[in-house]
Amino acid sequence: MNLKENISNSLKTAMKENNNQAKSAIRSILAAIKNIEIDKGTILSDPEIISVLHKEIKIRNETIDGAQKNNRQDLIDVAKIDIKIISQFLPEELSDDHIREIVQKTIEEMNAKGVSDMGKVMKELLPKIGGKAPNSKISQIVKEQLQP
Repeated sequence: MNLKENISNSLKTAMKENNNQAKSAIRSILAAIKNIEIDKGTILSDPEIISVLHKEIKIRNETIDGAQKNNRQDLIDVAKIDIKIISQFLPEELSDDHIREIVQKTIEEMNAKGVSDMGKVMKELLPKIGGKAPNSKISQIVKEQLQP
């Protein structure tokens, strides 16, 4: 079963259990996936769906930041629950140390010298890590290791 089917089945379960929060979060995930599929004109692969899930979590984190500034605990609570629901569809995240190890090996293999090689390194790394860490975290670690 692919990831999209798994998400759809979770929506059916949430509907049977009458879990409104889960229904809302899962529907927003499926809508985001569908919108990208329409834009691209193709069905998304699991790694692409994982990327969408990371983006959805990032959106929720931005919502939390904004809600904290405006003292809106209700929005913070909803966003945190959404993040938990979305996270259940992601593969287990790699530790920072493990990511650093993979980044270091890739940099050595590619003989990358500086930040100017960051794009090449990221292009090589993303398939290796396969959605097991947010791209922003990977990018940050690559920058750290490529700094002189």
